[in-house]
Amino acid sequence: MPRSPLPPREGITATRLRAPGGHETHALADAPVPASVGEMLAALVPDSTPEARAALVTEGRLCTAEAGPARLEDPVIPGAFYWFHRPVPPERRVPFEIGIVAEDEDLLVIDKPHFLASTPNGRFVRECAVTRLRVNRSEPDLVAIHRLDRVTAGLLVLSRRPETRGRYQRLFQDRTVTKTYRALAVLPPGFDPGTLPGERRTRLEKTAGDRQVREVDGEPNTHTRIRLAAVHEVTGTRQARTASGTGEERVRIGEFELQPVTGKTHQLRVHMHAIGLPILGDPVYPVDRNPDPYDFSSPLQLLASTLVFTDPLTGQERTFTTNLQLGSAAAWAQLGG
Repeated sequence: MPRSPLPPREGITATRLRAPGGHETHALADAPVPASVGEMLAALVPDSTPEARAALVTEGRLCTAEAGPARLEDPVIPGAFYWFHRPVPPERRVPFEIGIVAEDEDLLVIDKPHFLASTPNGRFVRECAVTRLRVNRSEPDLVAIHRLDRVTAGLLVLSRRPETRGRYQRLFQDRTVTKTYRALAVLPPGFDPGTLPGERRTRLEKTAGDRQVREVDGEPNTHTRIRLAAVHEVTGTRQARTASGTGEERVRIGEFELQPVTGKTHQLRVHMHAIGLPILGDPVYPVDRNPDPYDFSSPLQLLASTLVFTDPLTGQERTFTTNLQLGSAAAWAQLGG
């Protein structure tokens, strides 16, 4: 993949389009090649106006790696990548700060807070960890080499140098990073720790347009190790437990250590829900509540707590540990919802 000839603007990476045609295999390789760049943009960015497309050619804001700045009347280079910056509107700030865990010449390891996206995603382009850090640290080359769900907190590793990025990305692709998470879940009455499965291997699939990922029949494509690390007994409030409808009772909350061997979307959350122990604060499992993304009242009690890997440059084992904590078990005992 060629590198963008345009640097990030306000921390935001340029948008990339690939022209039809060319000699390489890609989605539009067999599509007809438009006569001009302007016609191509009209076809590939149908929501744009003629004025917006014309504005892209000013100040060299529409570029190719092969030929530099492009004009609307230029012939299309078949199969080439065209880069440009889309206008990005202001976003309401997510009111949580990023913590720095460690940094060296190649890596920046951070504690990503709950509710802050790792990378630009949907409505959050400016309000994500990568964009914030690029702007705040004046480091346009920062790239996350793995990701955390927006509602999950904890360790996130970013590459600082393109020259070494691929070697660190390979660690995650080859599953040679040991990732440990902590999670809180309510233990049902009569829960026997001896019945807890030490691992779960299932097939997960996601239907387009559905936020929930589901376990389905078939060859497993996910693997999670599960261990009960502690049990917290607290007094909590539940609805409809007494004749008057509300009453206090002793609630047991389990603190779990989770190790995802694979890295599918929502894997830990789905597996915990599947064994009858949905993670506290989960807005999607067991029921997708479709919460307002700016509702910060109930953080998911899932924390990426430890990362361990052998550094591909030095051969030394490296261990990173979060400075964040899960929420108080006592606070989560108020389960009236």
